Amino acid sequence: MSHIVQIKTEVRELASIRAACTRNQLPDPVYGKVQLYSSEATGWQVQLPDWRYPVVCQTDTGQLSYDNYEGRWGHPVHLNSFLQSYAIEQTRRVARRQGYSLTEQRLSDGSVKLLLQTGGAL
Repeated sequence: MSHIVQIKTEVRELASIRAACTRNQLPDPVYGKVQLYSSEATGWQVQLPDWRYPVVCQTDTGQLSYDNYEGRWGHPVHLNSFLQSYAIEQTRRVARRQGYSLTEQRLSDGSVKLLLQTGGAL
């Protein structure tokens, strides 16, 4: 039996942040306080391609802080790619812990189909 699921992503797990960075060929995340344009944020900083300021992952709340000036200081496609990768990697980690295997299929529209099956990790 198949099910379609929508996932609301909260960025809480450092291992999955790191895996998403690797997957997107981004530098390793760095923890600390950073000055965004008009505010400060503390958390795991992810530097996206051509973004003026990093995206700050606040793992205690699952929220992100960033300033891309409505796309002028960083294209949202890079953030979307990072979030998609994070969701895939986090799903993979949780699935393995619960005894599922995961198969990933990239679709022509850029979305990803994940197939979870019982029977152990890949």
